[in-house]
Amino acid sequence: MKKNYMAIDQILDFLDDGIFTVDRDFKITSFNRAAEKITGVSEKDALDKNCAAVFNTPLCKSACPLKEAIKKEKQTGGVKIQINTGAGKALPICVTAGPLYGRDGSVTGGIEIFRDISGIENLKKELDEKYSHYDIVGKSEYMKTLFNILPDIAESDCNVLIEGPSGSGKSLAAKTIHNLSERSKKPFIVINCGALPETLLESELFGYARGAFTDAKKDKPGRFALAEGGTIFLDEIAEMPFHLQVKLLRVIEDRRYEPLGGVETRNADVRIIAATNKDLGSMVKKEKFREDLYYRLKIVNLRMPALAERREDIEMLARHFIKNFNARKSNKITEISPKVLEFFAVYDFPGNVRELENILEYCYIFCKDGKLLPDHLPADCRSFVSGIAALSPKSLKPSPLALERAVENTEKVSIVNALERFEGDKKSAARFLKIDYSTLWRKMKKYSLN
Repeated sequence: MKKNYMAIDQILDFLDDGIFTVDRDFKITSFNRAAEKITGVSEKDALDKNCAAVFNTPLCKSACPLKEAIKKEKQTGGVKIQINTGAGKALPICVTAGPLYGRDGSVTGGIEIFRDISGIENLKKELDEKYSHYDIVGKSEYMKTLFNILPDIAESDCNVLIEGPSGSGKSLAAKTIHNLSERSKKPFIVINCGALPETLLESELFGYARGAFTDAKKDKPGRFALAEGGTIFLDEIAEMPFHLQVKLLRVIEDRRYEPLGGVETRNADVRIIAATNKDLGSMVKKEKFREDLYYRLKIVNLRMPALAERREDIEMLARHFIKNFNARKSNKITEISPKVLEFFAVYDFPGNVRELENILEYCYIFCKDGKLLPDHLPADCRSFVSGIAALSPKSLKPSPLALERAVENTEKVSIVNALERFEGDKKSAARFLKIDYSTLWRKMKKYSLN
């Protein structure tokens, strides 16, 4: 019997995976050579020690795979965790655990097999860096094109107009252009044109001189003065009042402006990046936005697509946000369940990238064991997941007529949602739906959509 145990130990030492066993008290009873190499802990120091003391990971106290395997008497596999090695280095490993049985069939302890996956994680990091510029992340064709042209746009120092729905990443694109430009060491100043009353917006943009109004006790610099030498980002530019559009046009053309109530003209060495979730072209035709300002702003025109238009980026974005949250929060998410990924693949994300980030931050409130499950999602998302399950092939047995009506209903809802998203702008809706403008018109007539 002793020879058999020695033979087993020798076999285990030939394996590249770390392997250790524990008794019912979770004291280590064996520790192979690969386990020594991966953890940096010798067999001598590991034997008879509680495994939590050796591996020193938060999961030891909450959702230990080995405890689960022994308790439920079944194997648990593919769990990714991070341990602290004997040298104090954080190391990612992938764990599989299972129960051990005695001759009488009772559970006598457990076995855990683990593998160093730092090489895989480093490769993922390299890929993430390849498919990201600062916090803009994506591998879709559109995002690849965007990453290719951003450095050229940044270098040009031209005015830029960024269009796209709310939450699509317009401010990140503006910040990235600034960071890649020669102005990167100078200020990046943001002002939301739709967040301030008309009476305050002018003084915020251009500043004011002492005595300009009752409470103006001293001179105050505006955002253009604060952005001198750098970049000013005018968010929600479509909300800017007409009389301020005239003043902004002069800044662009003459590189000069006067503070409110002032007589001294000041120079403006500032790059202007503007953004909107409206169709400025349509607003120009309706005389709701100045045509001359529109063309001076859109020397370079970027469009940030809705998240639903680049679904292949969603999982990468989710993992990017999880990585950021893991660095800031006490609990960690190490795995996303297939059901959650399935939800991500079909959900429309009307709030776009911002909504995805908010959903994931919400999940951290309830996800305590490291694996993100549908139960951790917000209530409206959970009901959407339930709807997906209800529409499984097994539960549906439609007649041809019922199927045709279901398709028409889905098409009608999609068109209505697209028109609402772009506030009735049919060209933007058609582009979003990836159909011709004329096709959209025919379908609107078919479904009596005005």
